[in-house]
Amino acid sequence: MTPRNPLKIGISCYPSVGGSGVIATTLGIELAQRGHEVHFISYERPFRLPENAPRIHFHQVVINSYGLFKYPDYTLPLSVEMARVSCVHDLDIMHVHYAVPHATAAILARCMLPQDKQPKVVTTLHGTDTTLLGADPGYGPAIHHALTQSDAVTNVSSFLEAETQRVIGYKGAMQVIYNFFEPKQPLRTREDVRRELGVGDEVLILHSSNLRPMKRVDMLLETVSRIQPRDKVKLLILAGADFKPFSDDVSRLGLADSIIVRENVLDIEEYLQAADLSLYTSESESFCLSILEAMFFGCPSVATNVGGIPEVVENGVDGLLVPFGDVDGLAREVQRLVDDVDERKKLGAAALANARKRFSADAIIPQYEDLYWALLRKPPVAAGSAVVSCSDE
Repeated sequence: MTPRNPLKIGISCYPSVGGSGVIATTLGIELAQRGHEVHFISYERPFRLPENAPRIHFHQVVINSYGLFKYPDYTLPLSVEMARVSCVHDLDIMHVHYAVPHATAAILARCMLPQDKQPKVVTTLHGTDTTLLGADPGYGPAIHHALTQSDAVTNVSSFLEAETQRVIGYKGAMQVIYNFFEPKQPLRTREDVRRELGVGDEVLILHSSNLRPMKRVDMLLETVSRIQPRDKVKLLILAGADFKPFSDDVSRLGLADSIIVRENVLDIEEYLQAADLSLYTSESESFCLSILEAMFFGCPSVATNVGGIPEVVENGVDGLLVPFGDVDGLAREVQRLVDDVDERKKLGAAALANARKRFSADAIIPQYEDLYWALLRKPPVAAGSAVVSCSDE
């Protein structure tokens, strides 16, 4: 195989706790480890991005508040910073994660640059940028335009690709590149973490999410409340948002002594290793990165059979899937794994093996690299207006 030169790649994503930001950050880290130069552009440093790592650079977007604007604008300063970084560092690729506002900003940034300085724009859709914002008449046309103007569009599942065609009406070429996960080595032992959580011989059920309405935390709690005996399990919720709105449900179901909540956890691996199984009751999922994260620690999932989840979990092989809304079915399958440790371990071993085979960095990163190099062989989209200075920083 002919060696290919390292690339200069810009990445824009949401830097806070959330699946798209985690994937984008890990992608940049993995690309840098493979010799590429990576420039992150966002309003703050992504929470999983290491300091002073080789070939990784962070450029902060400065957002000013002007009395003229009722709300501070992020898209325009983001686009200017994208254009500046691309020009100064001669970027080959601008890879944006989540359509709003990153794809729109990238397209605008490219228009500010002379043709020989324009990076190829890759837009990766992660979920609600299609399923929620794509259906909003205030966002949908702008998302459609950004996808049409992108040099490549990728989706994290075949389900999301079909939804992008259906909801946004986008008929251009797209590619499915699945999410991946590269777990950090936990700093503590499984026993130490369970001791911190106050968990002894109980079966520890894990749920990790942003607690948005589509996650159906009400069904999650209802399912756990049906497990018997109650003192045989604990539910650990790794919450990317305030859990207080669910306090009434916890009290109503008598779960106060059965639930442990940790909010905005950065080192998720510490807790993944402590879990025995995970539970997801979502109404819709484009992929469900949380399930994959658990799989890498041999933790099988009971989940609703919705969206892209069946592309991650093979029912009866490395996890158990139940139709959405069937709380009795969810509770029955959870109870089965709580009671049958051998079945739980068998599913967990298969989950780990399949995660490593299908969703590791070694399986996924080359797909992005191949896409980048293929794009660079194509001619530029259009001439820019060259309004951004390419002087050194």
